[in-house]
Amino acid sequence: MDAITLDLAPFIQMTDDQFFELCQHHRDYRFERNAAGALIIMSPAGGETSRRNLSIAGQLYQWNQRCKLGIAFDSSGGFKLPNGADRSPDASWLTLERWQALTLAERQKFLPLCPDFVVELRSPSDSLTKLQEKMQEYMASGARLGWLIDPQGQQVEIYRLGQLPEVLISPAVLLGEDVLSDFELDLSDIL
Repeated sequence: MDAITLDLAPFIQMTDDQFFELCQHHRDYRFERNAAGALIIMSPAGGETSRRNLSIAGQLYQWNQRCKLGIAFDSSGGFKLPNGADRSPDASWLTLERWQALTLAERQKFLPLCPDFVVELRSPSDSLTKLQEKMQEYMASGARLGWLIDPQGQQVEIYRLGQLPEVLISPAVLLGEDVLSDFELDLSDIL
């Protein structure tokens, strides 16, 4: 199912706390908000996409447990970006220093920042153009490294701060570069 975008601004001005409560009350759906405040409603992932997401998040988690350089998040983690959008990447990571700078109250809700690293995995119903726009939004919000993984196209777009995206066709692994030191994502069961 394609994501549904509802522009509620003419009728309702939802506060950050109200949006958070909406997400908590309807856990069977994934909600995001764009910078203009429109509500984006996504259905739960299908089996194949869920399996791939778990592989990505699991590998990121295992690496992070070994190096202890930051905090890893799965697809249910929400972030309040500087432009006002509320986004939930499929996997993400934040340096320990930035995590520790957050208050306990900030950690309990959608984190008021952009992750240092983000991954978006394209599902069969996702628009590639919309995901590319989302990746650009992350980069404009301060992400240092991002991967847009497209199993349908058998490719990965690598986003780096201040650079044009690099496209890799059927890579076997992705490297965390200087953001995720020594991290290698094995793509054998993802692409």
